[in-house]
Amino acid sequence: MSAHGVRRVRPAAVAGTFYPADPRELRAEIDSALAAANRRAKGAPAPKALVVPHAGYQYSAPVAASAFARIAGAAEGIERVVLVGPSHRVALNGLAVSTADAFETPLGTVPIDDGLRSVALRQPVVVADDRPHALEHSLEVQLPFLQVLLDGHFELLPLAAGACEPRDVADVLEGIWGGAETLVVISTDLSHYHPHHEAKSLDSRTAAAVVAGRIGQVGHSDACGATGLRGLMEVAHRRGLQTELLDLRNSGDTAGDRNRVVGYGAFALL
Repeated sequence: MSAHGVRRVRPAAVAGTFYPADPRELRAEIDSALAAANRRAKGAPAPKALVVPHAGYQYSAPVAASAFARIAGAAEGIERVVLVGPSHRVALNGLAVSTADAFETPLGTVPIDDGLRSVALRQPVVVADDRPHALEHSLEVQLPFLQVLLDGHFELLPLAAGACEPRDVADVLEGIWGGAETLVVISTDLSHYHPHHEAKSLDSRTAAAVVAGRIGQVGHSDACGATGLRGLMEVAHRRGLQTELLDLRNSGDTAGDRNRVVGYGAFALL
């Protein structure tokens, strides 16, 4: 809350462009994408972290759904989501957390976890800055999936990522890691604007590096959200987490032409 008790809400910036603005249409598109995705095997643990793409839903929703489907049925255990995505429009050093009290989508508002925000702000690479968040799509497009799967009952810590070392991002994530009640979601696309066959080769190499934990082989030309991704890979190394590749496609496979494609990968970490 602000000093005067007024809730500050970060309004949806890309509803109607990256995903449907109509709530019923939006929910139907998410339900359809999730229905086509492979669910978690019965008795298998829910992932601690997910890596998902962030393009318009017509392009990347099927790939994102392959990751989000892995938390289906785990809604009661997840209380908060730490969401990290690249700052596309504002140059940034380190990580920026929004000062808003909630983020809004056509499906409603998601409250910010103020206590977790305070913990994150203790790290020297984290600043409070709303500018990177104002128009950023990489975080926003994940929220409707989470609202549907978690039935709207969760708090959020949104972090926009700029230039930052993997160890610094890892230190931030470690400080807010929590247990099964905290889900970490890293938002990133993979290669950009290569021909389809070239992108498949590049993205396969990147995906193999992510699964094997080879941080030095994942650069910003391989993944636009490399800052958050590399930080998560460092945490996975520290904690001995296993990374599973769930889906690997590009816009030429989903809804675009094959001359200049964008790559999408989905991963789960346990």
